[in-house]
Amino acid sequence: MIPAVASKTQRGKFITFEGLDGCGKSTQLEKLAKVLRNKKISFVLTREPGGTPTGEKIRQLLLDSGTSALAPLAELALMFASRAQHIREVIEPAIAAGRLVLCDRFTDSTEAYQGGGRKLGSKPVLELHRILCGDLQADLTILMDSDVATSVKRARRRNRNQAKAEPDENRFEQESRAFFGRVRNAYLEIAKRDARRVVMVDARGTPDETHQEIVAVVRKKLGL
Repeated sequence: MIPAVASKTQRGKFITFEGLDGCGKSTQLEKLAKVLRNKKISFVLTREPGGTPTGEKIRQLLLDSGTSALAPLAELALMFASRAQHIREVIEPAIAAGRLVLCDRFTDSTEAYQGGGRKLGSKPVLELHRILCGDLQADLTILMDSDVATSVKRARRRNRNQAKAEPDENRFEQESRAFFGRVRNAYLEIAKRDARRVVMVDARGTPDETHQEIVAVVRKKLGL
């Protein structure tokens, strides 16, 4: 079991959530966070791109539909700029302090979206991760697998509903079905390659069904 108060010498754990836009990641992260709060486990809930003041500014550039002409390599560079700052400012300090980190997306997203969706390939993504991120790996990655058409439809509907209250984050949702098909295929390849770290969860059921499956995975992998 992870104790409620970690010792000074105990390194914390790092859990990432991955999946297509609209698969329900945010909902499931909040549900897991509630479980951790009830257990009085110290944790940090964060996201990518973003997670820091600098990263949130980069997020606005990356997700704003007004930057649709952004070159794929520029997009890749911005993703890693945000991530490098995020690791230095938030993730590593929290892990070093013995805290649990829950992160909405990490480098797997870049490999899936830029490597797969943008057709840049995995090699440049993994090399930049090694150089800029010290090859930091999650202790557990929850990959929420979902139907492409359903997920994209849900994401677009969500962004339309939030349009008046939230910044424009519609840029990726405007991509084609083929783009998201490549993203999903890239995720499946990552899961196959890193089977010890990545656990695929079927996100097609109800939110409660998905939550129960995620809690079971976290308990089995990390003894939570």
